[in-house]
Amino acid sequence: MKKQFLEIGRIVGTHGIRGEVRVQPWSDEPEFLKQFKSFYLDGKGEEAINVVSVRPHKNIVIIKFSGIDTIESAEKYRNRIIFINRRDAKIEKGRYFIQDLIGCRVYHIDNGNLLGEISDVSQTGANDVWHIFDGKEEYLIPSIPEVVISVNIEQEEIKIRPIKGIFKDED
Repeated sequence: MKKQFLEIGRIVGTHGIRGEVRVQPWSDEPEFLKQFKSFYLDGKGEEAINVVSVRPHKNIVIIKFSGIDTIESAEKYRNRIIFINRRDAKIEKGRYFIQDLIGCRVYHIDNGNLLGEISDVSQTGANDVWHIFDGKEEYLIPSIPEVVISVNIEQEEIKIRPIKGIFKDED
């Protein structure tokens, strides 16, 4: 089941003396966070916090929240996870939230065999690597178009054509 509120980053510290916070984003690009007018401090959407400004800075994002105007008030948010409402997110076709991939069943496109479920996703820079667990062992596959044939988040099914040698039963 898809979550409505998704983890998107962690507040790792303050920035300056006017209440800005530094956020380590959990997205492909720090700019992704610029599209949101509010974030949430819980996974249920009960603690909304409005955004005044968002600006990427190297590999972090500096955010100014409404009502947080001093370094002391910003410090209270250190190490808090921030969430987004899925409804507010605009993502490109063919892109997915990692949280939606976890738990999806992975099938071999050519023979229909169940290969396992996605248990984790590593972001390597060049491409993501999906961890597929079959109940006994974990296999790593690159998330590239030559391997990932189709993704159906609604059905929690993914079809792949694995590179030879990844799964033991292949030549």
